[in-house]
Formats: sequence, structure tokens, C-alpha cells
Amino acid sequence: MSEIDKIEFWLNSAEYDFKTAEAMFETKRFLYVGFMCHLTIEKTLKAYYIKVKNSIPPYTHNLQFLAEQSGIFYNLSEEQKDFIDLLQPLNIRARYPHSKDELFKFLTESKCKYILEKTLELMLWIKKKF
Repeated sequence: MSEIDKIEFWLNSAEYDFKTAEAMFETKRFLYVGFMCHLTIEKTLKAYYIKVKNSIPPYTHNLQFLAEQSGIFYNLSEEQKDFIDLLQPLNIRARYPHSKDELFKFLTESKCKYILEKTLELMLWIKKKF
């Protein structure tokens, strides 16, 4: 698979995940809005990593680490860094029963709407850096 194919794979997957997050929002399955938004940014960062490093991205779900390793972290605004911090636990915590109750309280409709908006903004911002 060429570099372009790998980048397209990650970006297409990120866009699919974002559409899934929107569908989860519409059906009020808020736990999965956060989960899918995390995946959207993770996959967008992996595509960016391939673009700038011309190599396979690290096998991690850690958004800050991916951003740092790709070099884009240092171009993020403080608001974008704070948003990454907000998204970071949503991937792992959504998988474990003891965390789900806390997440259900945190992921309200208004919080999920905010997460969707900021995910789209950040995804588009990263894509502009290609």
C-alpha cells in the first residue's frame, strides 16, 4: 500500500467514525459519541503522522502522544490541547463497566454536541496541515 493509500485509509476511516458519532448523537447513545470522536481524532492524527514521517504511526490510542510524535502538538492552540485532554479518556473508559456510569453522567446531550463540534473543527484543522 502506498503512502497516499495509507493516508486515505486513515482519513476515510476517521470520516466514517465521525458520521457514526453523529448517528449516535441523533439516537442519544451518548457514550459512543465520545468514543467515536476519540477514534476520529486518533485516525486523523495517524494519517497526519504518515504524511509527515512517511512511516507507520505508533500503535497507541494516546492522542497527545500521537500529536507529539507527529510534531503537530506544538502547533495546537491551548484550547485544542485542552480538547485532546477531554477526549483522551473517552476511548478507554467507554470500554469498562466501572467507568460507564461516570461517563453517562458526564456525556450529556449538550456536552456531546460540544464534543461533536470540536471534533469536526479539529479534524478539519489537522487536514488543512497536510
